[in-house]
Amino acid sequence: MKYIITRQNLHSGIADVSASIPTKTTLPVLSNILLEGGQDGVWVSGTDLDVAIRVWVPAEVKEQGSLTVPGKKLQEISRELPDQPVELSATGDQLDIRCGKSHFKINGIPGSEFPALPEVDFEGGWKVRGGDLNDLIKHTSFAVSTEESRPILNGVLWELRDGYMRMVATNGHRLARMGISTGTPGTESSVDLIVPPIALQQVQKLFKDEDDIEVAQSGNHLGFRAKNTEVFTRLIDGSYPNYEQVIPKDNDKIAIVEKKELASSVRRMAVVASDQTHRIKMAFETDKVYLNVLTPDLGEGEDELDLNYEGEGLEVGFNAAYLLEVLRYMDTKDVKLTFKAPERAATIEPVLTSSEESQKDYLCLIMPLRLLG
Repeated sequence: MKYIITRQNLHSGIADVSASIPTKTTLPVLSNILLEGGQDGVWVSGTDLDVAIRVWVPAEVKEQGSLTVPGKKLQEISRELPDQPVELSATGDQLDIRCGKSHFKINGIPGSEFPALPEVDFEGGWKVRGGDLNDLIKHTSFAVSTEESRPILNGVLWELRDGYMRMVATNGHRLARMGISTGTPGTESSVDLIVPPIALQQVQKLFKDEDDIEVAQSGNHLGFRAKNTEVFTRLIDGSYPNYEQVIPKDNDKIAIVEKKELASSVRRMAVVASDQTHRIKMAFETDKVYLNVLTPDLGEGEDELDLNYEGEGLEVGFNAAYLLEVLRYMDTKDVKLTFKAPERAATIEPVLTSSEESQKDYLCLIMPLRLLG
C-alpha cells in the first residue's frame, strides 16, 4: 500500500474514528484503526465491536492495500506533523510515515485481522434530516438509565413512523420524550429500535444539521450514512416498557414559570440539599412557589418565585439534580409544569409559540420524592 494525503485530511479522519477505539481491550487489534486504500481515497475505520465508525478520506492512492495501526499513536503523530503532504506506505506489518523531514515507522497488525464491519443495506432504509435527528438525541438521551439491572432502559427508544419519528429515554425516575414531524415519508411500516446512547452521541458528533442521513437496519445492527461517514451500532434486544402508561393525562394543577429563574432558584436550594437524595420541597400557591430545603447535618434554605399557577395549593418534593437536568434541555423562555398529587408524576414542557407547536412535541416527566414529616 502507498497513499499520499494531506496532513489535515489524515488527522481529521483519524479524529473522527478515534472515539470508537476502546480505552481497554483484550484484543490488541481493537486498539488499532484500519487503513484501506480505495479508488480515490482511503477508508479509515475503528470499532469496539459494539459501535463502528468508517470515514472516507480523499487521497492519492498509488498502491492499494490495507493495514491496522495503533489509533491513538497515529492520531498524536498526525496532529504534530508539519502542514505538508503525508506519504503512508507499508513494509510488511509496519507503517512508514513520511512528511517533510519527519519520518516514523509504526508497528501494525494485518488488515485481515480487523473485525468485519456490519453489512447494512441502505437501499431499503429511511432518510432523516441531520437537524431533526440531532434534536431528538440531544433532548432525550440524557435520561437513559446507567444501571445494569435493566439493560432495556440503557438504550433510547426510537420510533420511526411514516412522516414522523420519536425518541424516548427513561431511568424509571425521569423520562424524556420528543417527537418530530419529518415532513417526508419515512417508512410505511412502524419500526421501534432501542439504540445505545453512545452510538447516538457519535451520530450527533459526526453528522451536521444540514446532512441528509440514510438509516438502515440489518438484523441486530443499525447503520447511519451521510456523505463520507458511516456509523454502525448493535441494537439492544427486547421490548421497551409501555412508557405511555406512566405519562399522566389528568394533571389538573398547572404552573407556568420563567425557566432561567426557576433553574437559578433550584440551584441555590441544591447547595444545601442532601448529597444522597438532593431533595428540595416546592409549595405552589396562587402566583407563587416557595422553595425550601432542610438538611439536618448541614442547614436549610428558602426561596420564592412569582409564576402563574392554576389549581389547589400543592406541596411536592423533587430531586434537584433531575429537575435541573430537565430544565437544561428546555429551549424556551417559559416552561409549563403540571401536577395531580404529591406522589404522582409531574410533567415539564416548553411553552412554545403556535408555529413551533406543529413541529415538535417535547415532554419530560419527573417522579416526586416523598416529603418527610
